[in-house]
Amino acid sequence: MSGSTVPRDRIARLPEDQRARLVQLLRDRPARDGDMAPDPDRWFVRYSAAEASALRLYCFPYAGGGASTFRGWAEALPAGVDVRAVQLPGRESRVGEPALRRLDDLVDALEQAVRAEPEMPYAFFGHSMGALLAFELTRRLRRTGAPLPARLLLSAFRAPQLPSPHIRIHHLPDEVLKTVLRKEGTPAQVLDSEELMGALLPTLRADLEVCDTYRYREEPPLAVPMTLFGGHQDVRVSRSDLERWRSQAAGPFRLVMLPGSHFFLHSSPDLLLAELSRELRPALRTQEGDGRHD
Repeated sequence: MSGSTVPRDRIARLPEDQRARLVQLLRDRPARDGDMAPDPDRWFVRYSAAEASALRLYCFPYAGGGASTFRGWAEALPAGVDVRAVQLPGRESRVGEPALRRLDDLVDALEQAVRAEPEMPYAFFGHSMGALLAFELTRRLRRTGAPLPARLLLSAFRAPQLPSPHIRIHHLPDEVLKTVLRKEGTPAQVLDSEELMGALLPTLRADLEVCDTYRYREEPPLAVPMTLFGGHQDVRVSRSDLERWRSQAAGPFRLVMLPGSHFFLHSSPDLLLAELSRELRPALRTQEGDGRHD
């Protein structure tokens, strides 16, 4: 579970009149016809386009998070990596669309969006709920015979075959959710605004419901190089939880532990991006050797 830290910090800095306008937008903006269509321009945000891309990196956010989680990543990763930040319905640029509440529905839509893009080598990175999305999307693509990612980079989520040690929380009262958000660093100005919380909590609840209702289905391991990332101080996802991902990998497997708690992607971004760069360079070299570029 998580809040979208960066957007909430920005909201907290807005003057009161601008916050009121934002609340009105959240309330009044209707969903458009075709909002669930597989349009890559809505599902994937590019903050900086690679000049000569050899590999796409699709980045899946944590529960409650949006594409802005990955702002600045394109500049920090090796040249040739085209970062596509996944923007799920119900947040940021898609705030007027209803958030999806079942993982299968998200995977259905994401599969169509990925396959609607021009074909080229790609990799997946996902943090927390995003790791689960990336994993199940890879399995869906395999079932449909589509090209698989060159790398699967998963972060801060227990192996999917393990039962969840946590109680279901998507249905709990608002005050309980707000207490958790406060502990995770959501600004008091946002938490204390009943109007903002009334607009933001439904999307967070939907994401939590995606995780709470997930049911693992047995399938063969993935023949994709898999790297897991964890935080040394993460009290939700232990090293043992991450090591159990090994049974999901038919190919190379690596586990990397980084300083920090569950949100080490915010507290140790340089270390994480350095490790991601290390993982992506072999795939880049392969494509550059084949002369495959946009």
